[in-house]
Amino acid sequence: MEKTISSKEYGRIIERLKIAREESGLRQIDVAKKVKRPQSYISRIESGEYRIDILELKRLANIYNKNVDWFL
Repeated sequence: MEKTISSKEYGRIIERLKIAREESGLRQIDVAKKVKRPQSYISRIESGEYRIDILELKRLANIYNKNVDWFL
């Protein structure tokens, strides 16, 4: 059974997170400050190393001015 973190669907969510951040004109460090985490946390999410939970996705969607369903 394939782990969901390595699935195509999860990869699409990660790619959309990067796109949303770039479209919002924010750097990883800017987002990290907003969520009170180190920049490496955002980097690891965007690289697929860390799995993002739904509450964190909702928080990032708010920062990027996107609806959560846009990422799905």
